[in-house]
Amino acid sequence: MIVAYGIANLLQSVAAARTTLHHNFDPGLLLRLAGHRTYLIGLGCQVAGFVLAFLARRDLPLFLVQASVAAGLGVTAILGVLVLKWRLPTAEVALLVLLFAGIAGLVLSAQPAQSGPLGTAGLVALAVALAVIAVVGFFAVRLHGAPGSVALGSLAGLAFSAAAVAARPLAAVTSVEGFVRDPLLYLLVAHSVVGQLLLGLAMQRGSTTAAVAAMDAAGAVPAAIVGLLLLNDKIWPGREWLAALGFLTTLAAVIGLTRYAEPQHHHEVVRERDRGILPAGAPAHPRR
Repeated sequence: MIVAYGIANLLQSVAAARTTLHHNFDPGLLLRLAGHRTYLIGLGCQVAGFVLAFLARRDLPLFLVQASVAAGLGVTAILGVLVLKWRLPTAEVALLVLLFAGIAGLVLSAQPAQSGPLGTAGLVALAVALAVIAVVGFFAVRLHGAPGSVALGSLAGLAFSAAAVAARPLAAVTSVEGFVRDPLLYLLVAHSVVGQLLLGLAMQRGSTTAAVAAMDAAGAVPAAIVGLLLLNDKIWPGREWLAALGFLTTLAAVIGLTRYAEPQHHHEVVRERDRGILPAGAPAHPRR
């Protein structure tokens, strides 16, 4: 799961950087991205990671699964260095080490347990959250550079966090008919599509690491709180301190990565200018 998400982040960021920069909340971006083989391969990896995470959420608490998804950022950074020759600052390397240390603490503290029901109020809350995230994203898309990456990445994280909350009780459904008729399935799909669009927009605006780290940071906390309070997520007795330390370490690492991450690639506006799509005086690189 961690490796699948890490590869997906890398490949999708490359495709996003090669796609015409979008200045509005346009679902057409997903169709344009789908025209890149690199993006489709990355999307396939993300789907594989999603399926594995979905199965894990059937018995494992959300604070562990969401933190494990966040660890994919470390795989993205390592592959970026090996394949695309990214240069990671020393501070970023140290934060990646902290990230994996935090994940290890969560693994040791999480107690498997089947999810509790979410209830009607939970369904309504997920629907309202979907509308709010979409509206805020409509305005946040006007931001560019690092602020745009972090803002849109954070909104994507909230959407994926809501999808994770929907997935935890949905994974416990045993019959196909019950699975298809469950409204949680459609809320999960809707939040995932909105999150995917926001992530693509975030990756177009600067640092891949910053966009993904912001997404992971914003997605970890809400899901962890909802899981512990409403969905029967459990911690082994006597290891509460380890769970808290591991979660805080993981969260601090991903938040720190949004501060220290440097842009690894620029949007290819030079190519668009050469084709006459942009005026001759347009800047060679997007504003940060």
